[in-house]
Amino acid sequence: MNTAGHNDVTGLDLIPFRGVRYVPERVGSLAAVTSPPYDVVVRPDGLLHLESADPHNIVRLILPQATTPEARNQQAADTLHTWLAEGVLAPDAEPSLYVYEQQDSEILQRGVIGALRLSEAADGIVLPHEGVMPHVVEDRAALMEATSANLEPLLLTYRGNDPHGETEAGTEAEPDGATAVVERIAHREPLLSTTTEDGFHHRLWAVTDPAEIAEIQSDLAHHQALIADGHHRWATNLRLRAEHPSPSAWDYGLVLLVDTVRYPLRVRSIHRYLHRLPVSDALAALGDSFRIRTVEGPLDHALEALAEAAGKGNAFLLAGDGAFHLVDHPSPELLARTVPNEHPVAWRTLDATVLHSTLLDHVWQIPDTPDHIAYIHDTAATVEKAERDGGTAILMHPVREEVVRDLARQGVTMPRKSTSFGPKPATGLVLRDLTF
Repeated sequence: MNTAGHNDVTGLDLIPFRGVRYVPERVGSLAAVTSPPYDVVVRPDGLLHLESADPHNIVRLILPQATTPEARNQQAADTLHTWLAEGVLAPDAEPSLYVYEQQDSEILQRGVIGALRLSEAADGIVLPHEGVMPHVVEDRAALMEATSANLEPLLLTYRGNDPHGETEAGTEAEPDGATAVVERIAHREPLLSTTTEDGFHHRLWAVTDPAEIAEIQSDLAHHQALIADGHHRWATNLRLRAEHPSPSAWDYGLVLLVDTVRYPLRVRSIHRYLHRLPVSDALAALGDSFRIRTVEGPLDHALEALAEAAGKGNAFLLAGDGAFHLVDHPSPELLARTVPNEHPVAWRTLDATVLHSTLLDHVWQIPDTPDHIAYIHDTAATVEKAERDGGTAILMHPVREEVVRDLARQGVTMPRKSTSFGPKPATGLVLRDLTF
């Protein structure tokens, strides 16, 4: 393993590892043992669905169920060791980088999975764009420590060369560096291929040739990356690196790197559900500080109205009482009083900034704690929960990737859970056991 010091690397340092993968003959199907990332699983229904899909579903490792945190983490560790001992999971024979492909009817995404040297935000190599919640980092750190494993890759993006650019001869530029290797390998026979119930087709290849690994590494060494998904896991990795003597396997974390010039990601919103605030109370508290309009359903139609309003300024869609309420045109005076002015204009005008600084902190006075606010990726599930439980769903319009990247380069973090980049890598296709 490359064990150079933390401060002598100026770009991405990605190294091979012995991936741990399910043995197909020991499970019902590869699709049945995969899961979305731990924070996307809708609980409890989604958790129970995954647990019942296959007795070896990866959710038993990433979201173990027991009465105490200590018992949950020990259960995950015991389960991982049992599956390895029984041959349900097995390490690959040699260290590899992995090319990973996801495709559905709308999008094709390819990238490289490897162990990435950890770095602080100040180093300017891996750029976070959101803050993290300490209790989540604490939870993930305890699980990672107990299992000595990276159970699911973070999603990171970088900007390769422009495939639509032209060469001097006037022809379209071919991909180079890491992306060129990805393109070549994607035409070979994959290690595994499966289609998950969300309609995504997944393929994985091992990159073991030293020349191809070197080609990927030398290219990535000139790039910085943006954390698209996995801020809490990145913060967890940094915390555990600090707690273990270096050099060690803890100096690296499991990531999927995607060139978003070649493969643009989808950027979606993460919605909020306010457990203790009925819609009627939420609207009443707004007074005349926002414009409030009821818009017609169904949900898709209401989201179109939100998108149109969001193109002109801050806008939110409230639901939970059987109707959709478009809230926009905030009072400039209210924004001036409630939004901190020490950040760039691009940050001050984010919907997530206005939601947290103006609405949650000032108007509704709701603390950002799990017993008050839930963060839900699925739009319909957010509305359904609000209508079932009597709280308020706040539906958000997504932020453009270039806004996220520009703020990150300035060292400005967005309010937590501001964006949802995707498609996210399926959890369970390849793991990193730090003991190998």
